[in-house]
Amino acid sequence: MRLVPQAMTTPPADRVRRLPVGAESQPGGVHFRVWAPASTSVAVDVDIPGQSPSLYPLAAAADGHFEGFVANLGPGTRYRYRLDDGCAYPDPASRFQPAGPHGPSEVIDPSAFTWTDASWLGPATSGLIVYELHIGTFTAAGTWDAARHELPALATLGVNVIEVMPVADFPGRFGWGYDGVNLFAPTRLYGRPDDFRAFVDSAHALGLAVILDVVYNHLGPDGCWLDRFAPQYFADLATEWGRGLNFDGPESGAVRELYRANARYWIDEFHLDGLRLDATQAIFDRSTPHILTAIGDEVRRAAAPRTTWVVCEHEPQHGEIVRSTEDGGLGLDAIWNDDFHHSAEVALTGRREAYFSDYMGSPQELVSIVTHGFLYQGQVSAWQKRPRGTPTRGIRPDAFVAFLENHDQVANTWSGLRLHATSSPSRLRALTALLLLGPWTPMLFQGQEFMASAPFLFFADHEATLAALVRQGRRDFMAQFGSLAHADMGDRLPDPGDPRTFERCRLDQTERETHTAALALHASLIALRREEIAFRSPSSEDIDGAVIGDQAFVIRWFCGPPRGTAADDRLLVVNLGVELDRPVLPEPLSAPPVGHRWVPRWSSQDPMYGGGGTPDIVLDIGWRLPAESAVLLAAVPLTTSPQRDEPRTPLGRDT
Repeated sequence: MRLVPQAMTTPPADRVRRLPVGAESQPGGVHFRVWAPASTSVAVDVDIPGQSPSLYPLAAAADGHFEGFVANLGPGTRYRYRLDDGCAYPDPASRFQPAGPHGPSEVIDPSAFTWTDASWLGPATSGLIVYELHIGTFTAAGTWDAARHELPALATLGVNVIEVMPVADFPGRFGWGYDGVNLFAPTRLYGRPDDFRAFVDSAHALGLAVILDVVYNHLGPDGCWLDRFAPQYFADLATEWGRGLNFDGPESGAVRELYRANARYWIDEFHLDGLRLDATQAIFDRSTPHILTAIGDEVRRAAAPRTTWVVCEHEPQHGEIVRSTEDGGLGLDAIWNDDFHHSAEVALTGRREAYFSDYMGSPQELVSIVTHGFLYQGQVSAWQKRPRGTPTRGIRPDAFVAFLENHDQVANTWSGLRLHATSSPSRLRALTALLLLGPWTPMLFQGQEFMASAPFLFFADHEATLAALVRQGRRDFMAQFGSLAHADMGDRLPDPGDPRTFERCRLDQTERETHTAALALHASLIALRREEIAFRSPSSEDIDGAVIGDQAFVIRWFCGPPRGTAADDRLLVVNLGVELDRPVLPEPLSAPPVGHRWVPRWSSQDPMYGGGGTPDIVLDIGWRLPAESAVLLAAVPLTTSPQRDEPRTPLGRDT
């Protein structure tokens, strides 16, 4: 080991750091800075091929930081930090881990990539349609480059936001990414950092925004060395996945700075358009501003003047997260709506067990979610045995993200089956119409749009001892579902650590060419959502709904000035049961605008979507609704005064 004299404490004045910590390539060398209050000395351990490893002692700086400028190093340099205990560890702010979390860090120059997205303005402020994907299974190759070549298909489909599951590096050969340990290092499993940048650059060229799922509530159990640098990173509390983070305790300033810098980093160095914050109910902070508010502010500042979108998962469903800070909220843009998923899941599958037991999947539930956002707004959940949710009055409808599938919910069946394999195809088409036309922000999960045959299972590659704990943890979690409570079911659950479990989840993108009916269904609904005034960011006052039968309901969009005219009104009729024949329909929402009548605009029973053909639907005197269907009606002006004996109008026939 070659000991080198102490490095310069600061770079020359013309060299400015991008981040408060980490290794940054600058003219003439590399500047290193790390927070390590648990050590009295820190040295950079540099491994240069063909030379003896060199130690460059860093100088102590304020508040437990160490820093120094090392000349004649540059991008590609591999290094670790050597602490008082004599061991060398990866950089807590490493921008790349070429050999994984247990290997050395690599100096990355983010300015070396040539961007072509200077004219990109960021995601639209409304009308978003989200597509969640996992890079490792989205294609057969499981790389950024392979995923980049599939982006034109998503642009053609009509989605406009790609939500990428977590990529912060983690140990092993595969995983979901929620046990990441290197916050700033995109995992080596999918390619190098510039491959990620090329993915984002290509997405922007196609009009697609890209947001990244980040985990700020815990760090993974393997390969996390932060406590060797500073035990103060962690709070004296536990989440269900590991130790909680110290956002409001003693010496939390540097912890908050690290996570704020991480949010800024993804926006600045990867041109991302926002973040999806995982399980924010496990982020504890009594500070002002709350760390979630601070993160949202960092994202907006880093992107300015581009627009951004920050969405969170918050299982208790507290609406305050998306209220403005002026109204006492945390100021994020959107929140996942589990109520929609759970009610729709029950409506589709009849599966009322575990957390689904709080739902009936009834028309009234679905109408209430359309008109109120969350279904639970403070009522006691029988399953959780405590109040769930908070009031949503005044929150804009598109602040709620609705979905029929996501990574968790598809995997929360023992075989990872998708809804098209567990529900009635015609019911699924009907509720897909509700999902993609509803007032919320809709989200699709990878492959949903073409009814992918690949399942999506829980997979994670760990060393043997941890792998056994993960297997048992998965069995314990799945035990809450009564239908899986057979004596041998635990042994039949796919092993998360088996490479075959991971391989089974890879999408076959060629199914887009053969599963044309499902693709046409989703594309046509997305086109309607984007083209028609009714579906463009309606306010709570513009939309209403009502139950019209045991399994039937209507949703009405009002489009009078200033949004449009009465002719822009739309009525979605959803019948999840048997054919419904109503001689009269005394429901005000079903009445067409004055001087107009309803005509069929779209039907889920169209054969091009896999339907069996559309039987007559009566619109004028009584209503006859096809079984398990959704029909969209448009308002058109009357050409003559309607007569009482005028024939009833069947769907699909001109009058």
